[in-house]
Amino acid sequence: MEKKTAKRASGADHPEKTERKAGWQSFVDETERSLLAQKAEIVANLIAGNNDFKEVIEGMDSKDLADAASDDIDRRMIEAIGAQELKRLKLIDSALARIKQGKYGLCAKCGVRIPQERMEAIPYALMCVGCKSQEERRGP
Repeated sequence: MEKKTAKRASGADHPEKTERKAGWQSFVDETERSLLAQKAEIVANLIAGNNDFKEVIEGMDSKDLADAASDDIDRRMIEAIGAQELKRLKLIDSALARIKQGKYGLCAKCGVRIPQERMEAIPYALMCVGCKSQEERRGP
């Protein structure tokens, strides 16, 4: 009787569970590589955007008022894009930290495993659909 209990506890009676776990780990490993690539791309874009921003500011001295207004709009667009990219970068860093902690794919609110389909669509999702919907209904 003791052998059966030990066998069950190890998961040997449920090979499909072991396969699912291996499949999930493979997905997490691939997601980690993808998130690291996205992070590198965002950092490169922010550096390039920062250089574009410097060029806009440095070139403003000799321009007339209409051009300065146009440059101000350009600068604001660059800042807005930069802010969005920074937000995405923070979400990616958070997802990478959860991978390292072994908590990736768990809802931050209820602790339930977030379906892989959702994690594929939004690899830095913090909450399951149910909890996210509740949060959105409550508003800011």
